[in-house]
Amino acid sequence: MKKLFLFFLMLVSSLGIAQSLNDYKTVVVPLKYEFLKSENQYRLATLSKFNLNKIGFDVYYSNQVVPNTIDRCAVLNYDIVKENAFLTTKLYVTFKDCYGKIIYQSEVGMSREKEFQLAYTDALNKVFAPIYELEYQYNGGANVAVVEKPAKVDEVKQSVPVTAIVTNEVLVNKAIDPNELLFAQPLAGGNYQLIDSKPTVIMKVFKTSDANSFLAQKGSQQGVLVKKDNQWFFEYYLNGQLVSEKINVKF
Repeated sequence: MKKLFLFFLMLVSSLGIAQSLNDYKTVVVPLKYEFLKSENQYRLATLSKFNLNKIGFDVYYSNQVVPNTIDRCAVLNYDIVKENAFLTTKLYVTFKDCYGKIIYQSEVGMSREKEFQLAYTDALNKVFAPIYELEYQYNGGANVAVVEKPAKVDEVKQSVPVTAIVTNEVLVNKAIDPNELLFAQPLAGGNYQLIDSKPTVIMKVFKTSDANSFLAQKGSQQGVLVKKDNQWFFEYYLNGQLVSEKINVKF
């Protein structure tokens, strides 16, 4: 009876995990992982995308822009994590939602291969084996398309600037609400674009030699994004005066 109960518990748990993944259709795959020195080293990004596509997900690399017709919170962020181990290579993968919550964490894949390319490939393939067994099937849950409401001519008054009509591009004159959380979407070369929940690209930032400072562009405004006392600020000159805007951003 005890064995039957444990089997039932594991079955329910497995179904719950599969159901969580089934709510999503789109996955973003990084080109570089924390334990690697370069992008797509050992072809882990390529192998990840291949397996995820084969499972049934729509996959974008982190240097690609996800279409603005897909809600930001309908996208899963994929990651590969390496465990410390002696004479073995141990990997597992995570899928996180837009708030950083883990939707699914895989079992650990272990390889005893000595050559790095073989070891990482072997371990990652072992990670994906039980994910295939989940028999993923998208149920239409989280991937809600963002449908822009067309502006009616009689709703647009002369006092409202054209930039009030939201697009997926940076709005030059759009003031940044310091209480609105922006998300840093990775681009190539360690750069980012900061997006809101629509998603709209609010700003693009470019890395410098200082991890707490980025060159920044918001429309026609050129400046810097700097971190002071654990808070980010966009600073630029306007009519000869230094302007400092508080930015609430999650990297």
